[in-house]
Amino acid sequence: MTDQEIIELIDNTLANEFELNIDDMIPGAVLKDDLGLDSLDRVDMVIVLEKAFNFKMSEEETIRAIRTLGDIHNFVIGKKHEMQ
Repeated sequence: MTDQEIIELIDNTLANEFELNIDDMIPGAVLKDDLGLDSLDRVDMVIVLEKAFNFKMSEEETIRAIRTLGDIHNFVIGKKHEMQ
C-alpha cells in the first residue's frame, strides 16, 4: 500500500465513520476545530483506524499529540512502514 493509498483510506474511513464531508479532509484540518471531533470521537477514531489498518495504536503520548488530520496520516504511515 502506497502512502497516498494510506492517506485516502484514512480520509475515506473517517469521513464515513463520522459523517464528514470528504472535501474537508485536508492535512491541515484540526480534528476538534475543523472536523468537530471531540475526545470521545478520538477514542472511536483510534478503534476505527486500528480495524482499517490491522494494528494497535498503543503509543498514548503520540496519540494525544495528534491535532490535525495530517498528524494522523503521518502516524499511520509511520506505523505501516515499521510493520514492513
